[in-house]
Amino acid sequence: MWGRERGRDRERSTSQDSNSGRPHGYRHRCSSTNIKCLCKVIWSLIMISKRLPPPPAVAKSPNGTWLQPESCSQIPEAWRFDCYPERGAVVTEEMCHARNCCFIQRSQAKTSGRNGVPWCFYTPDCSSYELVSITDTEMGKVGKLLRNKKTYYPKDIDALQMEVLYEEDNRLRVKITDPAEKRYEVPIDVPVVQKKASNPSYTVDFIKEPFGLIVKRTQTGTVLLNTSIAPLFYADQFLQMSTSLPSRFIYGLGEHRSNFLHDVQWKTLTMWARDVPPMELTNLYGVHPFYLSMESDGMAHGFFMLNSNAMDVALQPAPALTWRMIGGILDFYIFLGPDPSSVIAQYLDVVGKPAMPIFWALGYHLCRWGYKSSDKTWNVVKEMRNYGIPQDVQWNDIDYMDHALDFTYDTVNFSSLPDLVKDLHRHDQHYVMILDPGISSSQLPGSYWPFDEGMKRGIFINDSNGDVLIGKVWPGLTAFPDFSNPDTHEWWYQNLKRFHEKVPFDGVWIDMNEPSNFFDGSLNGCPDNELENPPYTPGIGKISTHYNIHSLYGLMEAKATESALRKITNKRPFVISRSTFPSQGKYSGHWLGDNRSQWKDLATSIPGMLTFNILGIPLIGADICGFGGSTTEELCVRWTQLGAFYPFSRNHNSIDEQDQEPTAFSPAARTAMKEAILLRYSLFPHLYTLFHHAHISGHTVATPLLFQFPNDEKTYGIDKQFLLGKSLLVTPVLEAGQDYVVGYFPKGLWYDFHTGDSLISSGEEINLQAPKDKINLHLREGSVIPTQVTENSGQPLHLIVSLSEDGLAKGDLFWDDGETLDTYEKDQYAYIYFTVEQNTMTSEVLHNHEEATYITVETVSFYGVKTEPENVTVNSQEAAFTYRNNQVI
Repeated sequence: MWGRERGRDRERSTSQDSNSGRPHGYRHRCSSTNIKCLCKVIWSLIMISKRLPPPPAVAKSPNGTWLQPESCSQIPEAWRFDCYPERGAVVTEEMCHARNCCFIQRSQAKTSGRNGVPWCFYTPDCSSYELVSITDTEMGKVGKLLRNKKTYYPKDIDALQMEVLYEEDNRLRVKITDPAEKRYEVPIDVPVVQKKASNPSYTVDFIKEPFGLIVKRTQTGTVLLNTSIAPLFYADQFLQMSTSLPSRFIYGLGEHRSNFLHDVQWKTLTMWARDVPPMELTNLYGVHPFYLSMESDGMAHGFFMLNSNAMDVALQPAPALTWRMIGGILDFYIFLGPDPSSVIAQYLDVVGKPAMPIFWALGYHLCRWGYKSSDKTWNVVKEMRNYGIPQDVQWNDIDYMDHALDFTYDTVNFSSLPDLVKDLHRHDQHYVMILDPGISSSQLPGSYWPFDEGMKRGIFINDSNGDVLIGKVWPGLTAFPDFSNPDTHEWWYQNLKRFHEKVPFDGVWIDMNEPSNFFDGSLNGCPDNELENPPYTPGIGKISTHYNIHSLYGLMEAKATESALRKITNKRPFVISRSTFPSQGKYSGHWLGDNRSQWKDLATSIPGMLTFNILGIPLIGADICGFGGSTTEELCVRWTQLGAFYPFSRNHNSIDEQDQEPTAFSPAARTAMKEAILLRYSLFPHLYTLFHHAHISGHTVATPLLFQFPNDEKTYGIDKQFLLGKSLLVTPVLEAGQDYVVGYFPKGLWYDFHTGDSLISSGEEINLQAPKDKINLHLREGSVIPTQVTENSGQPLHLIVSLSEDGLAKGDLFWDDGETLDTYEKDQYAYIYFTVEQNTMTSEVLHNHEEATYITVETVSFYGVKTEPENVTVNSQEAAFTYRNNQVI
């Protein structure tokens, strides 16, 4: 078998509900299981079985029971760390004391649940590791940890090595490993630093026994990490580390449906890539063990646990957090910002900054499962053209395939597909189709090249016996490509290239890549092994077992797809992936999965979008108007208005549901949707520039208000509004039947984007009129926003300037040909900086290129000009102007 590290190729747990409550015919009606028996990990990720070895000998009373120390009752409820986190266990006093832990039953609670105060919790002096030595190194410190007492988990690792690496002034890395035997480590590229930080903004302290690691911000003394609050566990298949948090304001920890600000009231978030429609407190398609934490003074820091094994993250109101993992090592980073935007930039310095998208990716995308023929698809495109509604990209779901087989198209129902794509290209439009990783294994030998060639090259995931693992997805029995194998990338490229010669697609949508599997396990099922014995081995990959790299599958497929498209098109690749992992932004965008046509789903799309922006995947959006269920006209109008400001804007619909293209509604609704989409297109120069800054500097595109106003705690929980970049405030209607919306405006001067009317806020909520044909959009003072006058060209420009009280403003424009690879890296771009001061606007070409010669400014609007000028000159020549009563030139 490939790369079998000690113990990590096994899985332990009980079973889960595979698909309860899922409506018939729902798009991805798969079980929650993924390759092999890993279905059994989902709800019992961390649990090791009731058949545990006996605990070590402890002090007992004369009647044979454990003597619970008086200090147990002195531990505040918020600081009680769960000593019995196994899911589904009804914990008794006897069970708890067998682990030498405190037991205090809360009378008002029926059980010690996962979402409440634990009845069974660690004693203040619970045994852990002892730090027996610590020495200086060129990069920081190295320590040796020893465990003197066995725990109740199997196969404790008694001796550990701790490396503390002072990598940058604002970045600390800590690795805790088994020095005696190599364990699995996540195979993504991270910086290798050779020189110790010269002036770190943190101090690191150590507690020898029980071992604890404390990291403080030097400037303020704020404790960013304190692992001494609960014992450290490091067993073969159970790792646990707790830390205090400086405040309750914590963000990230994807992928989950929740508010942008996480709830620390006894919430446990599971991380394990899984095909399930978005719902609260459920692990979804991606895994992102990174959080951003606000401190009490407006500063922020980040924490990244570099581990891809199944894990739980438990939040409690102390505030504190506990990591529990079933494999790998403890390898984590702390980023010290000090502001939220800097934290994200520092995180992306480690995992990689997002790719610069191809220009047409910014356009309006249209898709559904159930077009059923290429002619039907083509008619939708033609209707959009007839009504003058912009559309850059047409998509197809699995309908286009011949019997759901990858790299085929139905030559009967989709016979005109090649002609459709050619027609799209003639109209400067583009085509994207879906691909699933499951490759049919049941076709006649010699009739299906992808499987035959894959078998020849040996690129499919094998089971523990070395046989190709057979699961089931849309085409029936399937094999799963092992994207951890470089040979698979070449095979994938060859398949895409062969299909591109028939249907010249422009981008690829990779779906079902958690990977999803309709079987509970494989064709051969899941043996009911005793958990004391090595369980059924998950599929074997090139670099490790599937047990370790399951949650990396979407990332590895995205990497293979991005690489293939680079070679096929010689342009920037466009890839949208359902499953994601840290560093994914370098290779793909993401959408928020199989949402529903409900107002709640409209509202929760904003925190989802904001979360993925801080996770380094800014090309993100939700299915506009909803995927499952039938939308209403009002919901679809409001969703189209909000979706116009998603970084990735796609209307997507499920099979046999009501049509929801903009052309399917009344003239009034159609007009409102068209205006929203045209508004998006007018903002392309600004949106494109924001993606440039994301690509170069790790900035967000869709930005939480707290990032720009970190000293205003009122912004910390806002996720019904957001900023596009730093200056454009979006306040959508998120409820039915509303013709107004309440928006929070941080202290300062704001302008209505459409009219230039000014609004001065002291930091307050304001009622805004919101008729059905309008989305509220406001400009922050001091900005210059480049917009385009015509729909697609980017030229000529119209600049919108929102002056500060002092008459100042600034902004910028990044411009290139929109498709060439690596234009910034190759100096094939123009960059222009705009400034306004003393009643004079200047545009300075900071980076010149041929592209700059195509940039023209046709008109400029200045908001906040307090007195009407006598004249306006442009390059010393008098220019015509108008001045309105609302102080707009």
